Amino acid sequence: MADGHESNGHEHVPSRSRRRFPGISSRAYEHPADRSALVALRKLSGFDTVFKALSGLLPERSLRLLFLSDSVRVSDRQFAHLNVMLRDACYILDLEKVPPMYVNQDPNPNAMCIGLDEPIIVVTTGLVELLDEEEMRAVVGHEVGHALSGHSVYRTILLFLTSLAVRVAWIPLGNLAIMAIVTALREWFRKSELSADRAGLLVGQDLQASMRGLMKIAGGNHLHEMNVDAFLEQADEYEAGGDLRDSVLKILNVLPRSHPFTTVRAAELKKWAASRDYQRIMDGHYPRRDEDKDASVRDSWRESASSYASNVRTSKDPLMKLVNDIAGGAGDLGGRVRRGFGGFTASQPRPEGTRDADGSGGGSGDGSSGGPDRGDGPGTPDDRPPRDGA
Repeated sequence: MADGHESNGHEHVPSRSRRRFPGISSRAYEHPADRSALVALRKLSGFDTVFKALSGLLPERSLRLLFLSDSVRVSDRQFAHLNVMLRDACYILDLEKVPPMYVNQDPNPNAMCIGLDEPIIVVTTGLVELLDEEEMRAVVGHEVGHALSGHSVYRTILLFLTSLAVRVAWIPLGNLAIMAIVTALREWFRKSELSADRAGLLVGQDLQASMRGLMKIAGGNHLHEMNVDAFLEQADEYEAGGDLRDSVLKILNVLPRSHPFTTVRAAELKKWAASRDYQRIMDGHYPRRDEDKDASVRDSWRESASSYASNVRTSKDPLMKLVNDIAGGAGDLGGRVRRGFGGFTASQPRPEGTRDADGSGGGSGDGSSGGPDRGDGPGTPDDRPPRDGA
C-alpha cells in the first residue's frame, strides 16, 4: 500500500467505505474535561516514563501473563472477525501499532484497555455474544480510542498514586484527602468514557449501531423490545425530572461509578454526532498528532471550564438550574428557598393564583410544587476498581 502501513499488517484490511483520519490527534474527539487533563499531563516531560520504569511494582506484568495463559488472543486464526475489526479501527484512527486483544470468559458484557508499557484490549464473551458486528465495531473503536488517547498509561499512573495514598491513610485527615483524589479520578474516568464513545463513532461511523450497543448493554439482548428514541427519552427524563432531592440522589448515585450512566452516554454521543465538531472531523478538518506538543494547557483548561459552564446553563436538572439562578442573581430565589425542596422542581411554573397543597401561593416563575417524597437511597455503589467499560 502507498500509505506506509505495509509493516503493520494494515495491507490485509479490506477496503471499506468508511472515512479514514490520517495523523488524527486524540484531541479531536476528547471531551473538554478529559482533554485538559491529558494535555497538562503530556506537558510533564518524563512523568509517564518514570512510572513506566516502575511498572514492575504494579500488577501489569501479572495481568499480561494472566490473559495470555487464561484467555484467547485475537488473531487471524482465533476470533478472526474481531481481528479484522481491530485492525480496521487502528487503520481508521491511524494507530500505527495494533495492540494485543484478548477474549476473556465472563458472562458480564465488558471491555477494557489497560497497560503502562503497551496497552492491551480485553473483551468478555458476554459482550461478544451480545453485540452484532456493527455494534461490536463501535466498541472496538472505543477501546482503540482509549489506546490512542493514552488513557491506559495515565489511568494506571493515577491508580498507582491513589494506591500509595491509601498506605498513608493513617495521617490525620488522610482519608478525606484520599476520597477527594478518588472522586476527582472517577470524574475524569467518566469523561474519558465519553471521549472513547466518540472514538467508537469515528471508527464505526454508524450512530444507530452505537446507540443500539449502549441500549443492549443497559437492557440485554432484547433489541426487538427496545426503541432508541424511547431510550433517549429516558435520558431527558433522568436529567429534568424530580426536584432538588432527586438532584442530590443523582450525585450520590454517580460518585462511586467509573462510567456515566448508559442513557446519559447515549444522549451525549447523539449530541456530539450532531455537532459542528463531528462534522468538521468527518470533512477532514481535525487537529493532527504532530501538533500535540504545541497544544496550550491554558486553552485546554479554558475550554474545559467553558464546557462545564455551558452544561450548567443549559441543564434541566433542578440543582443545576439553582446554580445557574445563583450565578444570575435570580429575583425569586429567596421565595424558592423558603418553599424548600419542592421549590426546585424541573416542572414548568404554574399560572398566577394557583396554590400549593399547604396553602402557600404559587406565583409566576416560582416553579411548581415538589415532586413525591422519594425514599430511595443513592443505590448500590459500584465498588469495583475503575475499568474501561464497553
